[in-house]
Amino acid sequence: MQVNREVNLESTKPKFSELLAEREVKERWEKVRKYFFLRESTYDMSNRCNIRCDGCYYYEGEKQFAKEIGDVEAWRELMRAEKARGITYVVLAGAEPSLVPELLDVCYQEMPLGSIATNGLKKIPESVGYKLHISVWGNDETSLRIRKAKNLLKKQIENYENDPRAVFVYTFTRENIDEVKEVAAELIAHNCKLTFNVFSAPVGYTGNLRHDDESLERTKQIMIELLKKYPRNVLFSVYNAVAHTHKKGLHDLYGCSYPRQNPSQDIGLGRSFRQYRTDLNWDRSVACCVPDTDCADCRHYAAGSAVVTARLYRHVNSVDIFKSWLDYVDTYLSVWVMGYEKGENLCAKILEPPHAATN
Repeated sequence: MQVNREVNLESTKPKFSELLAEREVKERWEKVRKYFFLRESTYDMSNRCNIRCDGCYYYEGEKQFAKEIGDVEAWRELMRAEKARGITYVVLAGAEPSLVPELLDVCYQEMPLGSIATNGLKKIPESVGYKLHISVWGNDETSLRIRKAKNLLKKQIENYENDPRAVFVYTFTRENIDEVKEVAAELIAHNCKLTFNVFSAPVGYTGNLRHDDESLERTKQIMIELLKKYPRNVLFSVYNAVAHTHKKGLHDLYGCSYPRQNPSQDIGLGRSFRQYRTDLNWDRSVACCVPDTDCADCRHYAAGSAVVTARLYRHVNSVDIFKSWLDYVDTYLSVWVMGYEKGENLCAKILEPPHAATN
């Protein structure tokens, strides 16, 4: 499909009221703007994991050596302090959060909006009402090879079939692009929800999982193909596919909002975001949603959820690009917020991200 480039002339820029002229667009705007209050931080819950994956972000850098604090009252105190400074949403990660269910419980008791990044091998108790992002890196053969886990997809489905908390996150590497069709078919057969991630290399990683221009283009095409084939189960949009498979990474396209790349503490994530390690300390100089990722290669879905959604002002120069941004935000909320249902995408055109040619 041909990329439609925007005409970026001030004289053609519509008024905001003109962007909302279509009923479906105005309704979507009103739907998503109710969640502008969300303010996130992330928390490493455990420095242990029950599998070991090639290219794992957690076992890069210094955070893996932080002491693990398992005191539930210490975590309760942290959650209350976070709420007091304005945090409304928590992302619990690790290594593997399912290994410390008592800490997940206390976080949920104190901060009811959030999500957990898990490998899905051990089921998280239903008392923890967060969204669960279950990482999938290919079929069972691939998982055994790069994650050292046997029958992983089968176990993930057994644990989370028909669980409204669960979203399966398929991470595209350079090696597993085509096998997504097999994996998606199996997940959809069990009525699971699916979204997509793009492998973003940790600092210093030079292995075979790292993308090149050809693999990014193939990834984009197959993302859109599956979105068309399974519109009820695939939580994604055409603009998500474009933004996360562009030759430029998210920082170069949009400018990363997280403290590691954003020195400003005046407003937004640069002021509010913290990435806590397992010892309950944090370091502003390395704080971002997926620490120790090579920023130039970052196309991570978690990063985009903040970096793209924060750039509303860049997406108001045409009705189509505004619709694309709304599709992106609608996707992000359906993946990350319990009870939020994704609507039908508003724009099926492949549009170049604003300012992509000049950044």
